[in-house]
Amino acid sequence: MRPMLVILAMLTVSACDRGGGADTADQAVVARTSESELPAWLAPTDGTDPARWLAGREAGHPLPADAGPVRSMRTALNAAASGFIEDPRMIANRTVQLGQMLAEVGKGERYGALIDGLGRIAARHGRHKRLYGEMCQHYFNTRNRGLDHDAALADLAAHDVQPIDESRSENRRAP
Repeated sequence: MRPMLVILAMLTVSACDRGGGADTADQAVVARTSESELPAWLAPTDGTDPARWLAGREAGHPLPADAGPVRSMRTALNAAASGFIEDPRMIANRTVQLGQMLAEVGKGERYGALIDGLGRIAARHGRHKRLYGEMCQHYFNTRNRGLDHDAALADLAAHDVQPIDESRSENRRAP
């Protein structure tokens, strides 16, 4: 889709350079195209706000940046980012992927609930960040065993082992 937008933008600019000006209806189409479609995934170079994209994906259509679901998703993503190695863009992508996997097996879940639940587990480890993608896979496997959302999170939390703090483990070694 991006190549089409680039071509349309170039045509608009070239029309302006010729002095003919572009038809305002054509400009409106260009603007609507970028706002009316949500990409399947957020690329590393994508400037889209991950919270807005994720909330829009869940709603089934783009949402304004100041919409309540976007603000809630932004809060969830920012909180989760402090417990995971991945950035909010990657957390958003992985959440959609997990949501699709769950929907395929008839166990759909809200994106915010997934991020909040997994984020709470990761937050218990303080400065020791987790891998969100790995935790998503464990969550999916646990749900696939028949557990509901809350039970799956409880199971993950019970089996989530505190990472070894290398600096403290060296201090406890015998001389």
